[in-house]
Amino acid sequence: MTHSHHHDNGAPDGVNATLHSPISSDGVPERGRTYTIEARQGRAVRLRAGQVLRITNTHGSQVCDTWAFNANHLSEYLSMEHARAAINRTMPRVGDALLSNRRRPILSLVADTSPGVHDTLIAACDLPRYQGLGVQGYHDNCSDNLRLALQAIGLRTAEVPCPLNLWMNIPVHADGHIEWLAPVSQPGDYVDLRAEIDCVVVMSACPQDIIAVNANNPMELHFCVVA
Repeated sequence: MTHSHHHDNGAPDGVNATLHSPISSDGVPERGRTYTIEARQGRAVRLRAGQVLRITNTHGSQVCDTWAFNANHLSEYLSMEHARAAINRTMPRVGDALLSNRRRPILSLVADTSPGVHDTLIAACDLPRYQGLGVQGYHDNCSDNLRLALQAIGLRTAEVPCPLNLWMNIPVHADGHIEWLAPVSQPGDYVDLRAEIDCVVVMSACPQDIIAVNANNPMELHFCVVA
């Protein structure tokens, strides 16, 4: 399948249940309710400035690709390259503000019960990535989960920004090479992200099952707006 919009990167390469499984028609959550991100799927949630989103690594072994977009202007989004420049690290820590591509805070990491190993370097998996790994035909992927989760609540992004890959374990060695390892998080570990502006957060339970980043076994995640 080819992109129907050649001028941008917003068209999915395929469809999965994400498109028909929004948490609500507009992505507005019920405070305190726990939602499931089914394995290999994505979900979008609208947050008001000041609200706190808790994302739980239910089984401990699952990566969550995470994006945030300005709810009023989706061309402003959480930017890993801008965030790294502001925090002077490759991994965010509790207390860090995460910047948008307009260099202003869009999310803050306010709690993290895991060992704190996350990734800000690796692009979201997409169909060409799986084709490069030898997959024939369609394979669920985080890029499409982003596109479909937004479409499910009536939104569209023209680009797939680099995600905050929660719990993804990509060590960078002194000689510059990287490894693709299983998460070091434990079942029930969670992060709390506070919205600094009204935003739409999209989460993908990464479908990667060819390399070890999800311990080769994609699982579901859970999230809740706790404050």
